[in-house]
Amino acid sequence: MRKYALVGAGGRAGMFRNAFTNLFKDKAKLLAVCDPNSGRLKLMIQELADAGIQAKPYPAESFDAMLKEIKPDVVIVCSPDYTHDDYICRSLLAGCDVITEKPMTIDETRCRRILDTVESTQRQVRVTFNYRYSPPRSQVKELLMSGVIGTILSVNFHWFLDTNHGADYFRRWHRNKANSGGLMVHKATHHFDLVNWWIGAVPKTVYAQGGRLFYTPEQASRYGLENRGKRCTECPVSDRCNFYLNLSCYETLRKLYLENESYDGYYRDRCVFSDEIDIEDNMNVIVQYDSGAFLNYSLNAFLPWEGYRIEFNGTKGRLEHFCQESSYINGDGTVQGALLPEQTTIRIFPHFQTPYAVPVRSGEGAHGGGDVVMLKDLFCADSDDPLRRAANHIQGAYSILIGIAANHSLACGGKKIEVSNLLKIKDHPNYPQNQTEGRIPFVKNVEYSFGNKKGFANDLSSPSRRPANPSQHQSQGIQ
Repeated sequence: MRKYALVGAGGRAGMFRNAFTNLFKDKAKLLAVCDPNSGRLKLMIQELADAGIQAKPYPAESFDAMLKEIKPDVVIVCSPDYTHDDYICRSLLAGCDVITEKPMTIDETRCRRILDTVESTQRQVRVTFNYRYSPPRSQVKELLMSGVIGTILSVNFHWFLDTNHGADYFRRWHRNKANSGGLMVHKATHHFDLVNWWIGAVPKTVYAQGGRLFYTPEQASRYGLENRGKRCTECPVSDRCNFYLNLSCYETLRKLYLENESYDGYYRDRCVFSDEIDIEDNMNVIVQYDSGAFLNYSLNAFLPWEGYRIEFNGTKGRLEHFCQESSYINGDGTVQGALLPEQTTIRIFPHFQTPYAVPVRSGEGAHGGGDVVMLKDLFCADSDDPLRRAANHIQGAYSILIGIAANHSLACGGKKIEVSNLLKIKDHPNYPQNQTEGRIPFVKNVEYSFGNKKGFANDLSSPSRRPANPSQHQSQGIQ
């Protein structure tokens, strides 16, 4: 049984706490928790004790002492993004492996430090990209690997954060780029990693445009919210603001943050329209990959619903995937990013053939059912994964380098940024590759209809000319 230490006792750390106290208590042993806020640290230690786990508390200044005293095999890093590189590197140098929350870090200098430290210590860093493990996203990878749309030439990917979840980034420490790298790094690292992994390629160049267009003092004025407070608590216009967050109404938020403000002065409910915010809420990125494929990506954080659309365009056709997720605020007690099955679809549009829908595998729990599958892989993986969903430091680096390059492009007016000029990486990320085609034969076209769409498809009178049976693209038993 491997020994673990946990750095960070905030909202996201709850996933790991529950793993140690429930599903994987016989597979992994948590020995210590480290956090700069003594109130949250005490709360975490008590919650573990209530579940029968006796973990030692360590303040942030005693992190190195913790490593020396308990000698963990693995350190789990759930601290704010700008601190990740420090905790990761100190852990590696102490002889530990690391599991880190995404993003691995927030800029190329910190990323270089991590890569160099991994190379010098030969220890392992895993990045927790839980979206890879969600059944529908794994299913998309299986379809692309099968070669059903041939070689991927372009991708359109549009992510929508709503005025519940999206707004929450503008209340917290994420609202400043010095802490999070902005949503281009903190949030979009998930999305860029998915594309890198889905198409099996490495980003070369990045262009970006964007800005803060919605979460602004001007938007507050449009709502008639003058004379706002700096935070929701005691704000004089809270009764008229749909963005008002009452921390005392949510048990987890109250215990973690409201009751522990005196220890570090961190306020979880700052005004989303503050002029202190310096991150974007509207982002548009074009990425060219080493495969020749292009990605057209957008992220908006102020929309009426939560989810995404993605289309892969290939030499043999097109794959469309649509997903709507449940809305949430981190720590509000609801499931984070649960799938809405009736609003999750996968459709294949082969060239010159009849389009068809693929039955979508469902998943339950946070992040589309990905969290529990990922945790199983982290703590008790016992077989090879054909999708290679486990992400190492190299894959973690390529996921953030798109966002880091996008931040540089934004800073210089949308100019093209060469990723290799920011950071040269000698190791390949070893993504599983998709099948490509040789010669593609043409066959006779006939008119077809698909929903409200009309076009031309193959003559399907002959069994040899019928489109692939959708059933072959159902679950292969991968969890």
